[in-house]
Amino acid sequence: MTHPTRNREAFFEGQALHAISLACLLALLTAATMLDGFTNGDFLGVSTSMWVIAAVSNAIIHQVYVWLCWRFELGTQALTRVFGQRGFLFYQIGFAFLIIARPILAFALSWANRSTAPIDPLLGYIVAGICFTLAAYMMFSVKTYFSFERAFGIDHFDASFRDKPLVRQGMFRWSPNAMYVFGFLILWAPAFLFQSTAGLVVAAFSHAYIWVHYFCTERPDMRRIYG
Repeated sequence: MTHPTRNREAFFEGQALHAISLACLLALLTAATMLDGFTNGDFLGVSTSMWVIAAVSNAIIHQVYVWLCWRFELGTQALTRVFGQRGFLFYQIGFAFLIIARPILAFALSWANRSTAPIDPLLGYIVAGICFTLAAYMMFSVKTYFSFERAFGIDHFDASFRDKPLVRQGMFRWSPNAMYVFGFLILWAPAFLFQSTAGLVVAAFSHAYIWVHYFCTERPDMRRIYG
């Protein structure tokens, strides 16, 4: 039986760095609110500032949610002990809701704050198209070669998935971390499409913050799972 102290250490591994990194990113985000046009505009009667808060809050809640679920399951199988085989399903539903909300909020924010960034519209459309295409191909690669179950972290719940080989097809040929490198370009697409200052800043925050998740949560977990 694992010693309780070791369980606690494993549960919180990397989270001090997570908290420090998040504080630094939030400080940079706060400083960026002084940029010209950052708070301009609204959408559906909601101000740009509120859309920023919603998008940033969703990113934080999402990544903290994953950390809690992964570490509880990996350390004590808490979700499967309580919910049985439905443990992963319940976690997956929460994950899906939070991840789908990210591009929706990015779109709403960028539309609310449209035409505030000093970007030529034609250039913005081209970059947005590139971002969307790369992100779409990444999603195709996940569905075709990797599976959404693995992308959601089923190896924390089901040991049979731990024997599957590494994927080197599709977008994963270019990077083993294709979901983080290319998938999060979907958050940049609306910012360039609508030339939004706030959209660009929040996309940068979100893309940087997902790497905090990788180094502080996922990478330590992979060491425990795969050795």
